[in-house]
Amino acid sequence: MKRLLSLSLVVVLVLSLVGCGGEQQDELVIYSGRSKALVDSLVQQYRQQTDVPVRVRYGTDSQLLAALQEEGDQSPADVFWANTTGALGNAVNNGLLTELPDTLADRATRFTPSNQRWTPVTTRFRVLAYNSDTVSPEDLPDSVLDLPEHDEFEGRIGWTPAYSSFQDFTTALRVTEGEETARTWLTNMQELDPNSYTSNTPMVQALEAGEIDVALTNHYYVLRLKHGGAEGEYEEEEHEEEEHEEEEEAAARASAPVETYHFAERDLGNLALVTGAGALQTSNQPDAANRFLRYLLSEKAQSFAADRVNEYPVVAGTPVPGYMTPAEEALQLSPEFELQRLQEMDPTLELLRDVGAL
Repeated sequence: MKRLLSLSLVVVLVLSLVGCGGEQQDELVIYSGRSKALVDSLVQQYRQQTDVPVRVRYGTDSQLLAALQEEGDQSPADVFWANTTGALGNAVNNGLLTELPDTLADRATRFTPSNQRWTPVTTRFRVLAYNSDTVSPEDLPDSVLDLPEHDEFEGRIGWTPAYSSFQDFTTALRVTEGEETARTWLTNMQELDPNSYTSNTPMVQALEAGEIDVALTNHYYVLRLKHGGAEGEYEEEEHEEEEHEEEEEAAARASAPVETYHFAERDLGNLALVTGAGALQTSNQPDAANRFLRYLLSEKAQSFAADRVNEYPVVAGTPVPGYMTPAEEALQLSPEFELQRLQEMDPTLELLRDVGAL
Protein backbone atom coordinates (compact mmCIF):
# COMPACT_ATOMS: atom_id res chain seq x y z
CA MET A 1 0.00 0.00 0.00
CA LYS A 2 2.80 2.43 0.92
CA ARG A 3 4.49 1.66 -2.40
CA LEU A 4 1.28 2.41 -4.33
CA LEU A 5 0.81 5.66 -2.39
CA SER A 6 4.38 6.75 -3.14
CA LEU A 7 3.90 5.95 -6.82
CA SER A 8 0.70 7.99 -6.90
CA LEU A 9 2.48 10.98 -5.36
CA VAL A 10 5.23 10.75 -7.97
CA VAL A 11 2.67 10.67 -10.77
CA VAL A 12 0.84 13.70 -9.34
CA LEU A 13 4.15 15.58 -9.01
CA VAL A 14 5.17 14.79 -12.59
CA LEU A 15 1.79 15.86 -13.96
CA SER A 16 1.99 19.03 -11.91
CA LEU A 17 5.41 19.87 -13.33
CA VAL A 18 4.25 19.16 -16.88
CA GLY A 19 1.25 21.40 -16.29
CA CYS A 20 3.46 24.25 -15.06
CA GLY A 21 5.69 23.91 -18.08
CA GLY A 22 2.69 24.22 -20.39
CA GLU A 23 1.25 27.34 -18.82
CA GLN A 24 0.97 30.37 -21.05
CA GLN A 25 3.45 33.15 -20.33
CA ASP A 26 2.21 36.13 -18.33
CA GLU A 27 0.92 39.04 -20.35
CA LEU A 28 3.70 41.30 -21.64
CA VAL A 29 2.85 44.97 -21.01
CA ILE A 30 4.37 47.66 -23.23
CA TYR A 31 4.19 51.40 -22.59
CA SER A 32 4.53 52.97 -26.04
CA GLY A 33 5.19 56.53 -27.15
CA ARG A 34 5.17 55.22 -30.70
CA SER A 35 2.00 55.18 -32.80
CA LYS A 36 -0.67 52.49 -33.05
CA ALA A 37 -0.14 52.41 -36.81
CA LEU A 38 3.35 51.02 -36.21
CA VAL A 39 3.05 49.22 -32.89
CA ASP A 40 -0.25 47.37 -33.28
CA SER A 41 0.94 45.61 -36.43
CA LEU A 42 4.31 44.65 -34.94
CA VAL A 43 2.67 43.40 -31.75
CA GLN A 44 0.23 41.30 -33.76
CA GLN A 45 3.14 39.76 -35.68
CA TYR A 46 4.93 39.07 -32.40
CA ARG A 47 1.85 37.40 -30.91
CA GLN A 48 1.53 35.13 -33.95
CA GLN A 49 5.23 34.29 -33.87
CA THR A 50 5.50 33.55 -30.14
CA ASP A 51 1.94 32.98 -28.86
CA VAL A 52 2.71 35.50 -26.11
CA PRO A 53 -0.17 37.75 -24.94
CA VAL A 54 0.75 41.43 -25.23
CA ARG A 55 -1.02 44.55 -23.99
CA VAL A 56 -0.01 48.06 -25.06
CA ARG A 57 -0.64 51.33 -23.25
CA TYR A 58 -0.23 54.34 -25.52
CA GLY A 59 0.66 57.91 -24.61
CA THR A 60 3.21 60.60 -25.28
CA ASP A 61 6.67 59.98 -23.86
CA SER A 62 6.06 62.51 -21.09
CA GLN A 63 2.68 60.99 -20.20
CA LEU A 64 4.16 57.52 -19.92
CA LEU A 65 7.14 58.66 -17.87
CA ALA A 66 4.77 60.38 -15.46
CA ALA A 67 2.68 57.20 -15.22
CA LEU A 68 5.75 55.06 -14.51
CA GLN A 69 6.88 57.43 -11.78
CA GLU A 70 3.44 57.45 -10.20
CA GLU A 71 3.04 53.65 -10.35
CA GLY A 72 6.50 52.98 -8.92
CA ASP A 73 7.11 49.36 -7.94
CA GLN A 74 3.45 48.56 -8.68
CA SER A 75 3.75 49.32 -12.39
CA PRO A 76 2.52 46.48 -14.63
CA ALA A 77 4.80 47.60 -17.47
CA ASP A 78 7.62 45.43 -18.78
CA VAL A 79 8.87 47.54 -21.72
CA PHE A 80 9.14 51.30 -22.31
CA TRP A 81 9.19 52.05 -26.05
CA ALA A 82 9.92 55.75 -26.50
CA ASN A 83 9.71 58.18 -29.37
CA THR A 84 12.69 60.27 -28.22
CA THR A 85 16.18 59.72 -26.87
CA GLY A 86 15.56 62.40 -24.27
CA ALA A 87 12.72 60.39 -22.75
CA LEU A 88 14.94 57.31 -22.59
CA GLY A 89 17.65 59.35 -20.89
CA ASN A 90 15.15 60.58 -18.32
CA ALA A 91 14.03 57.01 -17.71
CA VAL A 92 17.66 56.01 -17.08
CA ASN A 93 18.23 58.93 -14.72
CA ASN A 94 15.16 57.95 -12.72
CA GLY A 95 16.32 54.34 -12.38
CA LEU A 96 13.49 52.93 -14.50
CA LEU A 97 15.46 50.83 -17.00
CA THR A 98 17.55 47.73 -16.43
CA GLU A 99 20.87 46.97 -18.11
CA LEU A 100 20.50 44.91 -21.27
CA PRO A 101 22.59 41.77 -21.91
CA ASP A 102 25.50 42.17 -24.34
CA THR A 103 23.86 39.87 -26.88
CA LEU A 104 20.97 42.32 -27.13
CA ALA A 105 22.86 45.59 -26.70
CA ASP A 106 25.23 44.58 -29.52
CA ARG A 107 22.41 43.84 -31.95
CA ALA A 108 22.00 47.44 -33.11
CA THR A 109 25.08 48.52 -35.03
CA ARG A 110 24.88 52.22 -34.16
CA PHE A 111 23.58 54.64 -31.53
CA THR A 112 23.64 52.10 -28.68
CA PRO A 113 24.21 54.01 -25.40
CA SER A 114 27.27 53.14 -23.34
CA ASN A 115 25.11 52.42 -20.27
CA GLN A 116 23.25 49.64 -22.17
CA ARG A 117 19.98 50.63 -20.51
CA TRP A 118 18.07 50.83 -23.78
CA THR A 119 18.47 49.88 -27.41
CA PRO A 120 17.90 52.10 -30.46
CA VAL A 121 15.09 50.88 -32.72
CA THR A 122 14.81 53.34 -35.63
CA THR A 123 16.46 56.53 -36.88
CA ARG A 124 15.00 59.75 -38.32
CA PHE A 125 16.89 62.66 -39.89
CA ARG A 126 16.33 66.40 -39.77
CA VAL A 127 16.05 67.96 -43.22
CA LEU A 128 14.93 71.11 -45.00
CA ALA A 129 11.89 70.41 -47.18
CA TYR A 130 11.18 72.81 -50.05
CA ASN A 131 8.58 73.48 -52.73
CA SER A 132 10.26 72.59 -56.02
CA ASP A 133 7.94 74.89 -57.98
CA THR A 134 9.27 77.97 -56.20
CA VAL A 135 12.72 77.06 -54.85
CA SER A 136 15.88 75.77 -56.49
CA PRO A 137 18.10 73.63 -54.24
CA GLU A 138 21.16 75.47 -55.60
CA ASP A 139 19.92 78.58 -53.81
CA LEU A 140 19.68 76.94 -50.38
CA PRO A 141 22.43 77.34 -47.72
CA ASP A 142 25.11 74.79 -46.89
CA SER A 143 24.32 75.08 -43.18
CA VAL A 144 21.12 75.35 -41.21
CA LEU A 145 22.85 78.09 -39.21
CA ASP A 146 22.87 80.25 -42.35
CA LEU A 147 19.15 79.87 -43.04
CA PRO A 148 18.18 83.12 -41.24
CA GLU A 149 20.31 85.06 -43.75
CA HIS A 150 17.91 84.15 -46.56
CA ASP A 151 15.45 87.02 -46.25
CA GLU A 152 13.76 85.90 -49.48
CA PHE A 153 11.97 83.40 -47.22
CA GLU A 154 10.51 86.07 -44.96
CA GLY A 155 6.98 84.95 -44.14
CA ARG A 156 7.54 81.85 -46.32
CA ILE A 157 9.29 79.46 -43.94
CA GLY A 158 7.71 76.84 -41.68
CA TRP A 159 8.87 75.42 -38.36
CA THR A 160 7.42 73.50 -35.39
CA PRO A 161 8.93 74.92 -32.17
CA ALA A 162 6.41 73.10 -29.96
CA TYR A 163 7.21 69.71 -31.52
CA SER A 164 9.63 67.25 -29.91
CA SER A 165 11.93 66.77 -32.91
CA PHE A 166 12.45 70.52 -33.33
CA GLN A 167 13.16 70.81 -29.62
CA ASP A 168 15.67 67.97 -29.94
CA PHE A 169 17.39 69.84 -32.77
CA THR A 170 17.44 73.05 -30.71
CA THR A 171 18.90 71.15 -27.76
CA ALA A 172 21.67 69.77 -29.97
CA LEU A 173 22.32 73.29 -31.30
CA ARG A 174 22.53 74.69 -27.77
CA VAL A 175 24.78 71.87 -26.53
CA THR A 176 27.20 71.89 -29.47
CA GLU A 177 27.37 75.60 -30.36
CA GLY A 178 26.56 77.20 -27.02
CA GLU A 179 23.46 78.94 -25.71
CA GLU A 180 24.30 82.34 -27.18
CA THR A 181 24.66 80.91 -30.69
CA ALA A 182 21.36 79.06 -30.27
CA ARG A 183 19.68 82.22 -28.99
CA THR A 184 21.04 84.27 -31.90
CA TRP A 185 19.87 81.68 -34.44
CA LEU A 186 16.37 81.52 -32.96
CA THR A 187 16.14 85.32 -32.74
CA ASN A 188 17.25 85.75 -36.35
CA MET A 189 14.81 83.07 -37.45
CA GLN A 190 12.04 84.97 -35.69
CA GLU A 191 12.90 88.03 -37.79
CA LEU A 192 11.96 86.00 -40.89
CA ASP A 193 8.40 85.86 -39.52
CA PRO A 194 8.22 82.05 -39.75
CA ASN A 195 4.91 80.20 -39.87
CA SER A 196 4.58 78.06 -36.74
CA TYR A 197 2.76 74.71 -36.92
CA THR A 198 1.69 72.40 -34.11
CA SER A 199 2.94 69.36 -36.04
CA ASN A 200 4.79 68.50 -39.22
CA THR A 201 1.95 67.03 -41.29
CA PRO A 202 -0.01 70.31 -41.77
CA MET A 203 3.27 72.13 -42.35
CA VAL A 204 4.28 69.83 -45.21
CA GLN A 205 0.76 70.11 -46.64
CA ALA A 206 1.13 73.90 -46.56
CA LEU A 207 4.43 73.48 -48.39
CA GLU A 208 2.72 71.40 -51.06
CA ALA A 209 -0.05 74.00 -51.40
CA GLY A 210 2.49 76.78 -51.99
CA GLU A 211 1.63 78.62 -48.77
CA ILE A 212 5.30 78.44 -47.71
CA ASP A 213 8.52 77.76 -49.62
CA VAL A 214 10.71 75.85 -47.13
CA ALA A 215 10.20 73.97 -43.87
CA LEU A 216 12.42 72.48 -41.17
CA THR A 217 11.13 68.96 -40.58
CA ASN A 218 12.03 65.25 -40.39
CA HIS A 219 12.77 63.29 -43.55
CA TYR A 220 9.83 60.90 -43.32
CA TYR A 221 7.14 63.60 -43.55
CA VAL A 222 8.15 64.29 -47.14
CA LEU A 223 8.26 60.55 -47.90
CA ARG A 224 4.89 60.07 -46.28
CA LEU A 225 3.34 62.79 -48.44
CA LYS A 226 4.77 61.38 -51.67
CA HIS A 227 4.81 57.62 -51.03
CA GLY A 228 2.30 56.98 -48.26
CA GLY A 229 2.90 55.55 -44.80
CA ALA A 230 1.86 56.23 -41.24
CA GLU A 231 2.84 58.59 -38.44
CA GLY A 232 5.38 56.98 -36.13
CA GLU A 233 4.78 59.11 -33.04
CA TYR A 234 1.77 58.55 -30.81
CA GLU A 235 -0.84 61.28 -31.01
CA GLU A 236 -4.27 61.68 -29.40
CA GLU A 237 -7.07 59.39 -30.64
CA GLU A 238 -9.12 62.00 -32.43
CA HIS A 239 -6.05 63.31 -34.26
CA GLU A 240 -5.04 59.79 -35.30
CA GLU A 241 -8.37 59.36 -37.11
CA GLU A 242 -7.67 62.51 -39.11
CA GLU A 243 -4.13 61.30 -39.80
CA HIS A 244 -5.46 57.99 -41.14
CA GLU A 245 -7.53 59.81 -43.75
CA GLU A 246 -4.47 61.85 -44.73
CA GLU A 247 -2.45 58.65 -45.18
CA GLU A 248 -4.90 57.41 -47.79
CA GLU A 249 -4.59 60.68 -49.73
CA ALA A 250 -0.79 60.68 -49.49
CA ALA A 251 -0.40 57.53 -51.56
CA ALA A 252 -1.76 59.36 -54.62
CA ARG A 253 0.51 62.42 -54.38
CA ALA A 254 3.86 61.11 -55.62
CA SER A 255 4.09 64.10 -57.96
CA ALA A 256 3.64 66.64 -55.16
CA PRO A 257 6.15 69.53 -55.62
CA VAL A 258 7.84 68.84 -52.29
CA GLU A 259 11.46 67.68 -52.10
CA THR A 260 14.08 67.03 -49.43
CA TYR A 261 17.20 69.15 -49.14
CA HIS A 262 20.21 67.99 -47.13
CA PHE A 263 22.66 70.54 -45.79
CA ALA A 264 26.42 69.99 -46.17
CA GLU A 265 27.89 66.80 -44.75
CA ARG A 266 27.96 66.72 -40.92
CA ASP A 267 25.86 69.85 -40.61
CA LEU A 268 23.56 70.00 -37.61
CA GLY A 269 20.61 70.47 -39.95
CA ASN A 270 21.00 66.79 -40.91
CA LEU A 271 20.94 65.56 -37.30
CA ALA A 272 20.02 61.91 -36.74
CA LEU A 273 17.31 61.38 -34.11
CA VAL A 274 16.73 57.96 -32.60
CA THR A 275 13.76 56.11 -31.15
CA GLY A 276 14.41 53.28 -28.70
CA ALA A 277 13.15 50.89 -26.07
CA GLY A 278 14.25 49.35 -22.79
CA ALA A 279 13.20 46.77 -20.20
CA LEU A 280 11.82 48.20 -16.96
CA GLN A 281 13.38 47.52 -13.58
CA THR A 282 9.97 46.73 -12.10
CA SER A 283 9.19 43.96 -14.62
CA ASN A 284 8.85 40.50 -13.08
CA GLN A 285 9.66 38.89 -16.43
CA PRO A 286 12.87 40.52 -17.69
CA ASP A 287 13.67 37.66 -20.08
CA ALA A 288 10.32 38.12 -21.79
CA ALA A 289 10.91 41.87 -22.04
CA ASN A 290 14.32 41.27 -23.60
CA ARG A 291 12.87 38.80 -26.09
CA PHE A 292 10.47 41.48 -27.31
CA LEU A 293 13.32 43.99 -27.62
CA ARG A 294 15.28 41.43 -29.61
CA TYR A 295 12.26 41.02 -31.89
CA LEU A 296 12.20 44.78 -32.55
CA LEU A 297 15.77 44.41 -33.83
CA SER A 298 14.95 41.47 -36.09
CA GLU A 299 15.18 42.06 -39.85
CA LYS A 300 11.44 41.47 -40.16
CA ALA A 301 10.53 44.17 -37.63
CA GLN A 302 13.20 46.59 -38.85
CA SER A 303 12.05 46.24 -42.46
CA PHE A 304 8.43 46.67 -41.43
CA ALA A 305 9.23 49.96 -39.67
CA ALA A 306 11.01 51.23 -42.78
CA ASP A 307 8.06 50.30 -45.00
CA ARG A 308 5.34 51.45 -42.60
CA VAL A 309 6.67 54.76 -41.27
CA ASN A 310 9.68 55.44 -43.54
CA GLU A 311 12.18 55.42 -40.68
CA TYR A 312 15.67 53.98 -40.97
CA PRO A 313 16.73 50.64 -39.45
CA VAL A 314 19.49 50.57 -36.84
CA VAL A 315 20.60 47.05 -37.79
CA ALA A 316 23.10 47.12 -40.64
CA GLY A 317 22.09 45.39 -43.86
CA THR A 318 18.35 45.80 -43.37
CA PRO A 319 16.78 46.81 -46.71
CA VAL A 320 14.82 50.06 -47.07
CA PRO A 321 12.38 51.13 -49.80
CA GLY A 322 14.02 52.28 -53.01
CA TYR A 323 12.70 55.82 -52.68
CA MET A 324 14.67 56.37 -49.45
CA THR A 325 18.21 57.73 -49.39
CA PRO A 326 20.50 54.73 -48.67
CA ALA A 327 21.05 54.38 -44.91
CA GLU A 328 24.84 54.73 -45.02
CA GLU A 329 24.57 57.87 -47.13
CA ALA A 330 22.06 59.43 -44.73
CA LEU A 331 24.25 58.56 -41.75
CA GLN A 332 27.27 60.12 -43.42
CA LEU A 333 25.38 63.41 -43.61
CA SER A 334 24.57 63.53 -39.90
CA PRO A 335 27.00 65.12 -37.43
CA GLU A 336 28.46 63.19 -34.51
CA PHE A 337 26.44 63.95 -31.40
CA GLU A 338 26.01 62.33 -27.98
CA LEU A 339 22.30 61.57 -28.19
CA GLN A 340 21.95 61.06 -24.45
CA ARG A 341 22.39 64.83 -24.07
CA LEU A 342 18.99 65.36 -25.66
CA GLN A 343 17.54 64.78 -22.20
CA GLU A 344 18.82 68.28 -21.30
CA MET A 345 15.53 69.73 -22.46
CA ASP A 346 14.59 72.20 -19.70
CA PRO A 347 17.13 74.89 -20.72
CA THR A 348 15.96 74.50 -24.32
CA LEU A 349 12.32 75.05 -23.42
CA GLU A 350 13.29 78.07 -21.35
CA LEU A 351 15.27 79.47 -24.28
CA LEU A 352 12.40 78.91 -26.75
CA ARG A 353 10.02 80.71 -24.41
CA ASP A 354 12.48 83.53 -23.83
CA VAL A 355 12.83 84.32 -27.57
CA GLY A 356 9.07 84.04 -28.08
CA ALA A 357 9.08 80.86 -30.17
CA LEU A 358 6.81 79.10 -27.66
